[in-house]
Amino acid sequence: MSASRNASAVPTGPRRVSFARINEPLEVPDLLALQTESFDWLLGNERWKARVEAAQKAGSKSVPT
Repeated sequence: MSASRNASAVPTGPRRVSFARINEPLEVPDLLALQTESFDWLLGNERWKARVEAAQKAGSKSVPT
């Protein structure tokens, strides 16, 4: 005799979220620029120092010092 399956005995999985209906396109980051800027920061080279100086003159706090 086999066990009968009823609706309460069937395990339900997690609900799936579909991203197929997203209408607005997502902006792709420039990963190469991000990597080279991070490397400039790590080395503390002249390009990084010039960028920090320009940001400080402009009053921007977006560039870490």
